[in-house]
Amino acid sequence: MALNYIWIGLFVIGVIVGVVRLIFMGDTEALPQMMDSTFDMSKTAFEITLGLTGTLTLWMGLMKIGEDAGLINKLAKFLSPVLTKLFPEIPKGHPALGSIFMNVSANMLGLDNAATPVGLKAMQELQEINPKKDTASNSMIMFLVLNTSGLTIIPVSIMNYRAQFNAADPTDVFIPLLLTTMCSTLVGLLAVSIYQRINLFRRAFLVMFACIFAVVAALFGTIYGMGTEDVKNFCRILTACLLLGAIMTFICYGWRKKLNVYDSFIAGAKGGFNVAVSIIPYCVAILVAIGVFKESGALQLLQDGVSNLVCSLGANDDFVEALPVAILKPLNGGGARGMMLNIFDSQGPDSFVGHLASVLQGSTDTTFYILAIYFGSVGIKKYRYSVACGLMADAAGIIAAIFFSYFFFYD
Repeated sequence: MALNYIWIGLFVIGVIVGVVRLIFMGDTEALPQMMDSTFDMSKTAFEITLGLTGTLTLWMGLMKIGEDAGLINKLAKFLSPVLTKLFPEIPKGHPALGSIFMNVSANMLGLDNAATPVGLKAMQELQEINPKKDTASNSMIMFLVLNTSGLTIIPVSIMNYRAQFNAADPTDVFIPLLLTTMCSTLVGLLAVSIYQRINLFRRAFLVMFACIFAVVAALFGTIYGMGTEDVKNFCRILTACLLLGAIMTFICYGWRKKLNVYDSFIAGAKGGFNVAVSIIPYCVAILVAIGVFKESGALQLLQDGVSNLVCSLGANDDFVEALPVAILKPLNGGGARGMMLNIFDSQGPDSFVGHLASVLQGSTDTTFYILAIYFGSVGIKKYRYSVACGLMADAAGIIAAIFFSYFFFYD
């Protein structure tokens, strides 16, 4: 229901601003630009979904191999001590636990091409044990918020974009980004835990947090002192090893269990294609609304309003120039990325605003896009408190990004 109001609100506000521009400012291009954006964003949404079809087909085929061979079940049993406390509605040993772990791990390591298909697979498995098929379960909400909070240990894509714009040190955002995503994830996890009355101070959770910090420390220790090219090469090799290792693990385990690996893959891959087709309407809906809101000038008005408010309070408003990245990120990752690249082009990646835009881009994930396609893929219509918790995580990420950017990069 919340996403319904937000979707309508983006359209209504956009149209009102466009009409005001036409009547009071004589801007005859306002409404045509907004109309053009609906066609452009519809095309973009279809292209995004079409591009996702290949990776969905591949990874859901591999997940089917793991499921038929029993590997997912083994992984789920191994993780049960922690995940069953975080997701108490999921039975011990259920395949959804393995899919959730793989999705969260892929997100943490920046493996976007692997994370989304596995996440959609996890949503299908969670829907199987959901007693109310049109309403998000507690487990679905916890899983979605962990996704939207965007915890990332290795921000490969952002470092690559900074390198493309000849940043002096593309990796200098590593620590601020890590701290920022940790803040957003902890706030999101805490918010959902309060709603669901989950005690995060249990031994299992403390061990999990300790393991995450250990991995972070190990990675930081590995890349500390490396040059820019060495860090980039290390991240590329690590990413390739993880992806190829996962693929080979599924195939070899299935072969070892005397499974017809090829037939199992094909069966899962067909399901991946069907999922890709099912999310097209949800993707089109959210992106078209965002396009109208942006092209109407409402986004610029919002940015100007924040700037005036900050100035009236006597505070430093240098961060406001990067604010469109923060505003667009929960709505549309491509739009936020475009804003970041525009800042790189106009002010340089090594400026304060360029650094802040980089950290904001990695601070959280695309909340409304994820909610739309994940819930849409299984027919969920009642989101309950998922939007509220996701936005809390987003707000924490934005505030943390601004704070750490001032701390690390402001002269």
